[in-house]
Amino acid sequence: MSRGRTALLALEDGTVARGTSFGAPGEAFGEAVFNTAMTGYQEVLTDPSYAGQIVVMTAPQQGNYGTNRQDPESARVRVAGFVVREASRRASSWRAERTLDEELEAAGVPGIEGIDTRRIVLRIREVGAMRCAISTEDLDPGSLLARVRTSPGMAGADLARTVSADGPYEARELVGPAATDHGPVLRVAAYDFGIKTNILRLLARHGIEATVFPAETPPEEVLAGGYDGVFLSNGPGDPAATRYGVAACRALLGRVPIFGICLGHQLLALALGGRTYKMKFGHRGANQPVKDLTTGRVEITSHNHGFAVDPDAWGGGSRSAPEAPPVVDTPFGGVALTHWNLNDGTLEGLRCLDVPAFSVQYHPEAAPGPHDARSLFVAFRRLMEA
Repeated sequence: MSRGRTALLALEDGTVARGTSFGAPGEAFGEAVFNTAMTGYQEVLTDPSYAGQIVVMTAPQQGNYGTNRQDPESARVRVAGFVVREASRRASSWRAERTLDEELEAAGVPGIEGIDTRRIVLRIREVGAMRCAISTEDLDPGSLLARVRTSPGMAGADLARTVSADGPYEARELVGPAATDHGPVLRVAAYDFGIKTNILRLLARHGIEATVFPAETPPEEVLAGGYDGVFLSNGPGDPAATRYGVAACRALLGRVPIFGICLGHQLLALALGGRTYKMKFGHRGANQPVKDLTTGRVEITSHNHGFAVDPDAWGGGSRSAPEAPPVVDTPFGGVALTHWNLNDGTLEGLRCLDVPAFSVQYHPEAAPGPHDARSLFVAFRRLMEA
């Protein structure tokens, strides 16, 4: 057990902080990012989209309600490391099965506490997401910093294949049977680029039965299954490096209804001839306002992405929210750029007008919240029924 040991956090720009370790002893290297959610640390820890990242939590105390076997978003902890102001010593919940310390220790993932997380987050906002490390072994700031600066970065990283399923499986084995109160059960093929369990849970809740396929599954195999639709999941890494996902999406467009979330949104955009870019520090948290320009409705949404779709790739205008959804020309016909972030003007969603496909950058399946955008699962069902 490592709790109480001295630990070091080193950022690529030269920022070094000394704290106390919890979780597993050892070292972790990854990209330093921050999450602004007040709750949901277990979902953060187990979200495959955080693979290769060391997550700094802005809320000062983490671990208050412990962890359990019902809430994880995947089979194991996915973050490379965890940085908090204070890790709760005890878990105050009747559902708790482990403390945060015990969860990270069992996963072999190091954490560091006693850090001024406000200072670290402000630094990331100023400089941008950067490489970093946590160590209980190398406590020489100069030595650890030199190793950080030679570690791999996130740009160009193909990580989806590292977190995807080894083979196809039926989602009902994990989340139970699909509901029947929405009409006939529909069948979809879900590409697992790092899929979250709550996506499968909400598909089932809306009467959609998913067969989950590994990230590199050929599109011909999916088409041979006669599915009513295809779902493109969230996931980690650089979307432009996930070439197999782009190729599969391009092959499926116009042949089957498609719904993409997060990385799936970016892959759809690339398949439509668009481009993506690395954001300065990304969006990670549960409080991002996104406006649907087709309805005028503003939704408070949950995010986890460090890359975004560039609307100007199709001549869709600069990176700022317009008054009405621009319609751009792509190799697959017209595409409406429907959803925009009201904080920074990031493009957050699109809908194809000539083929059945749409996507959003944020996470409508968000657990523990917010749940403003869950109607998108209804929209997916209607697209398949039509």
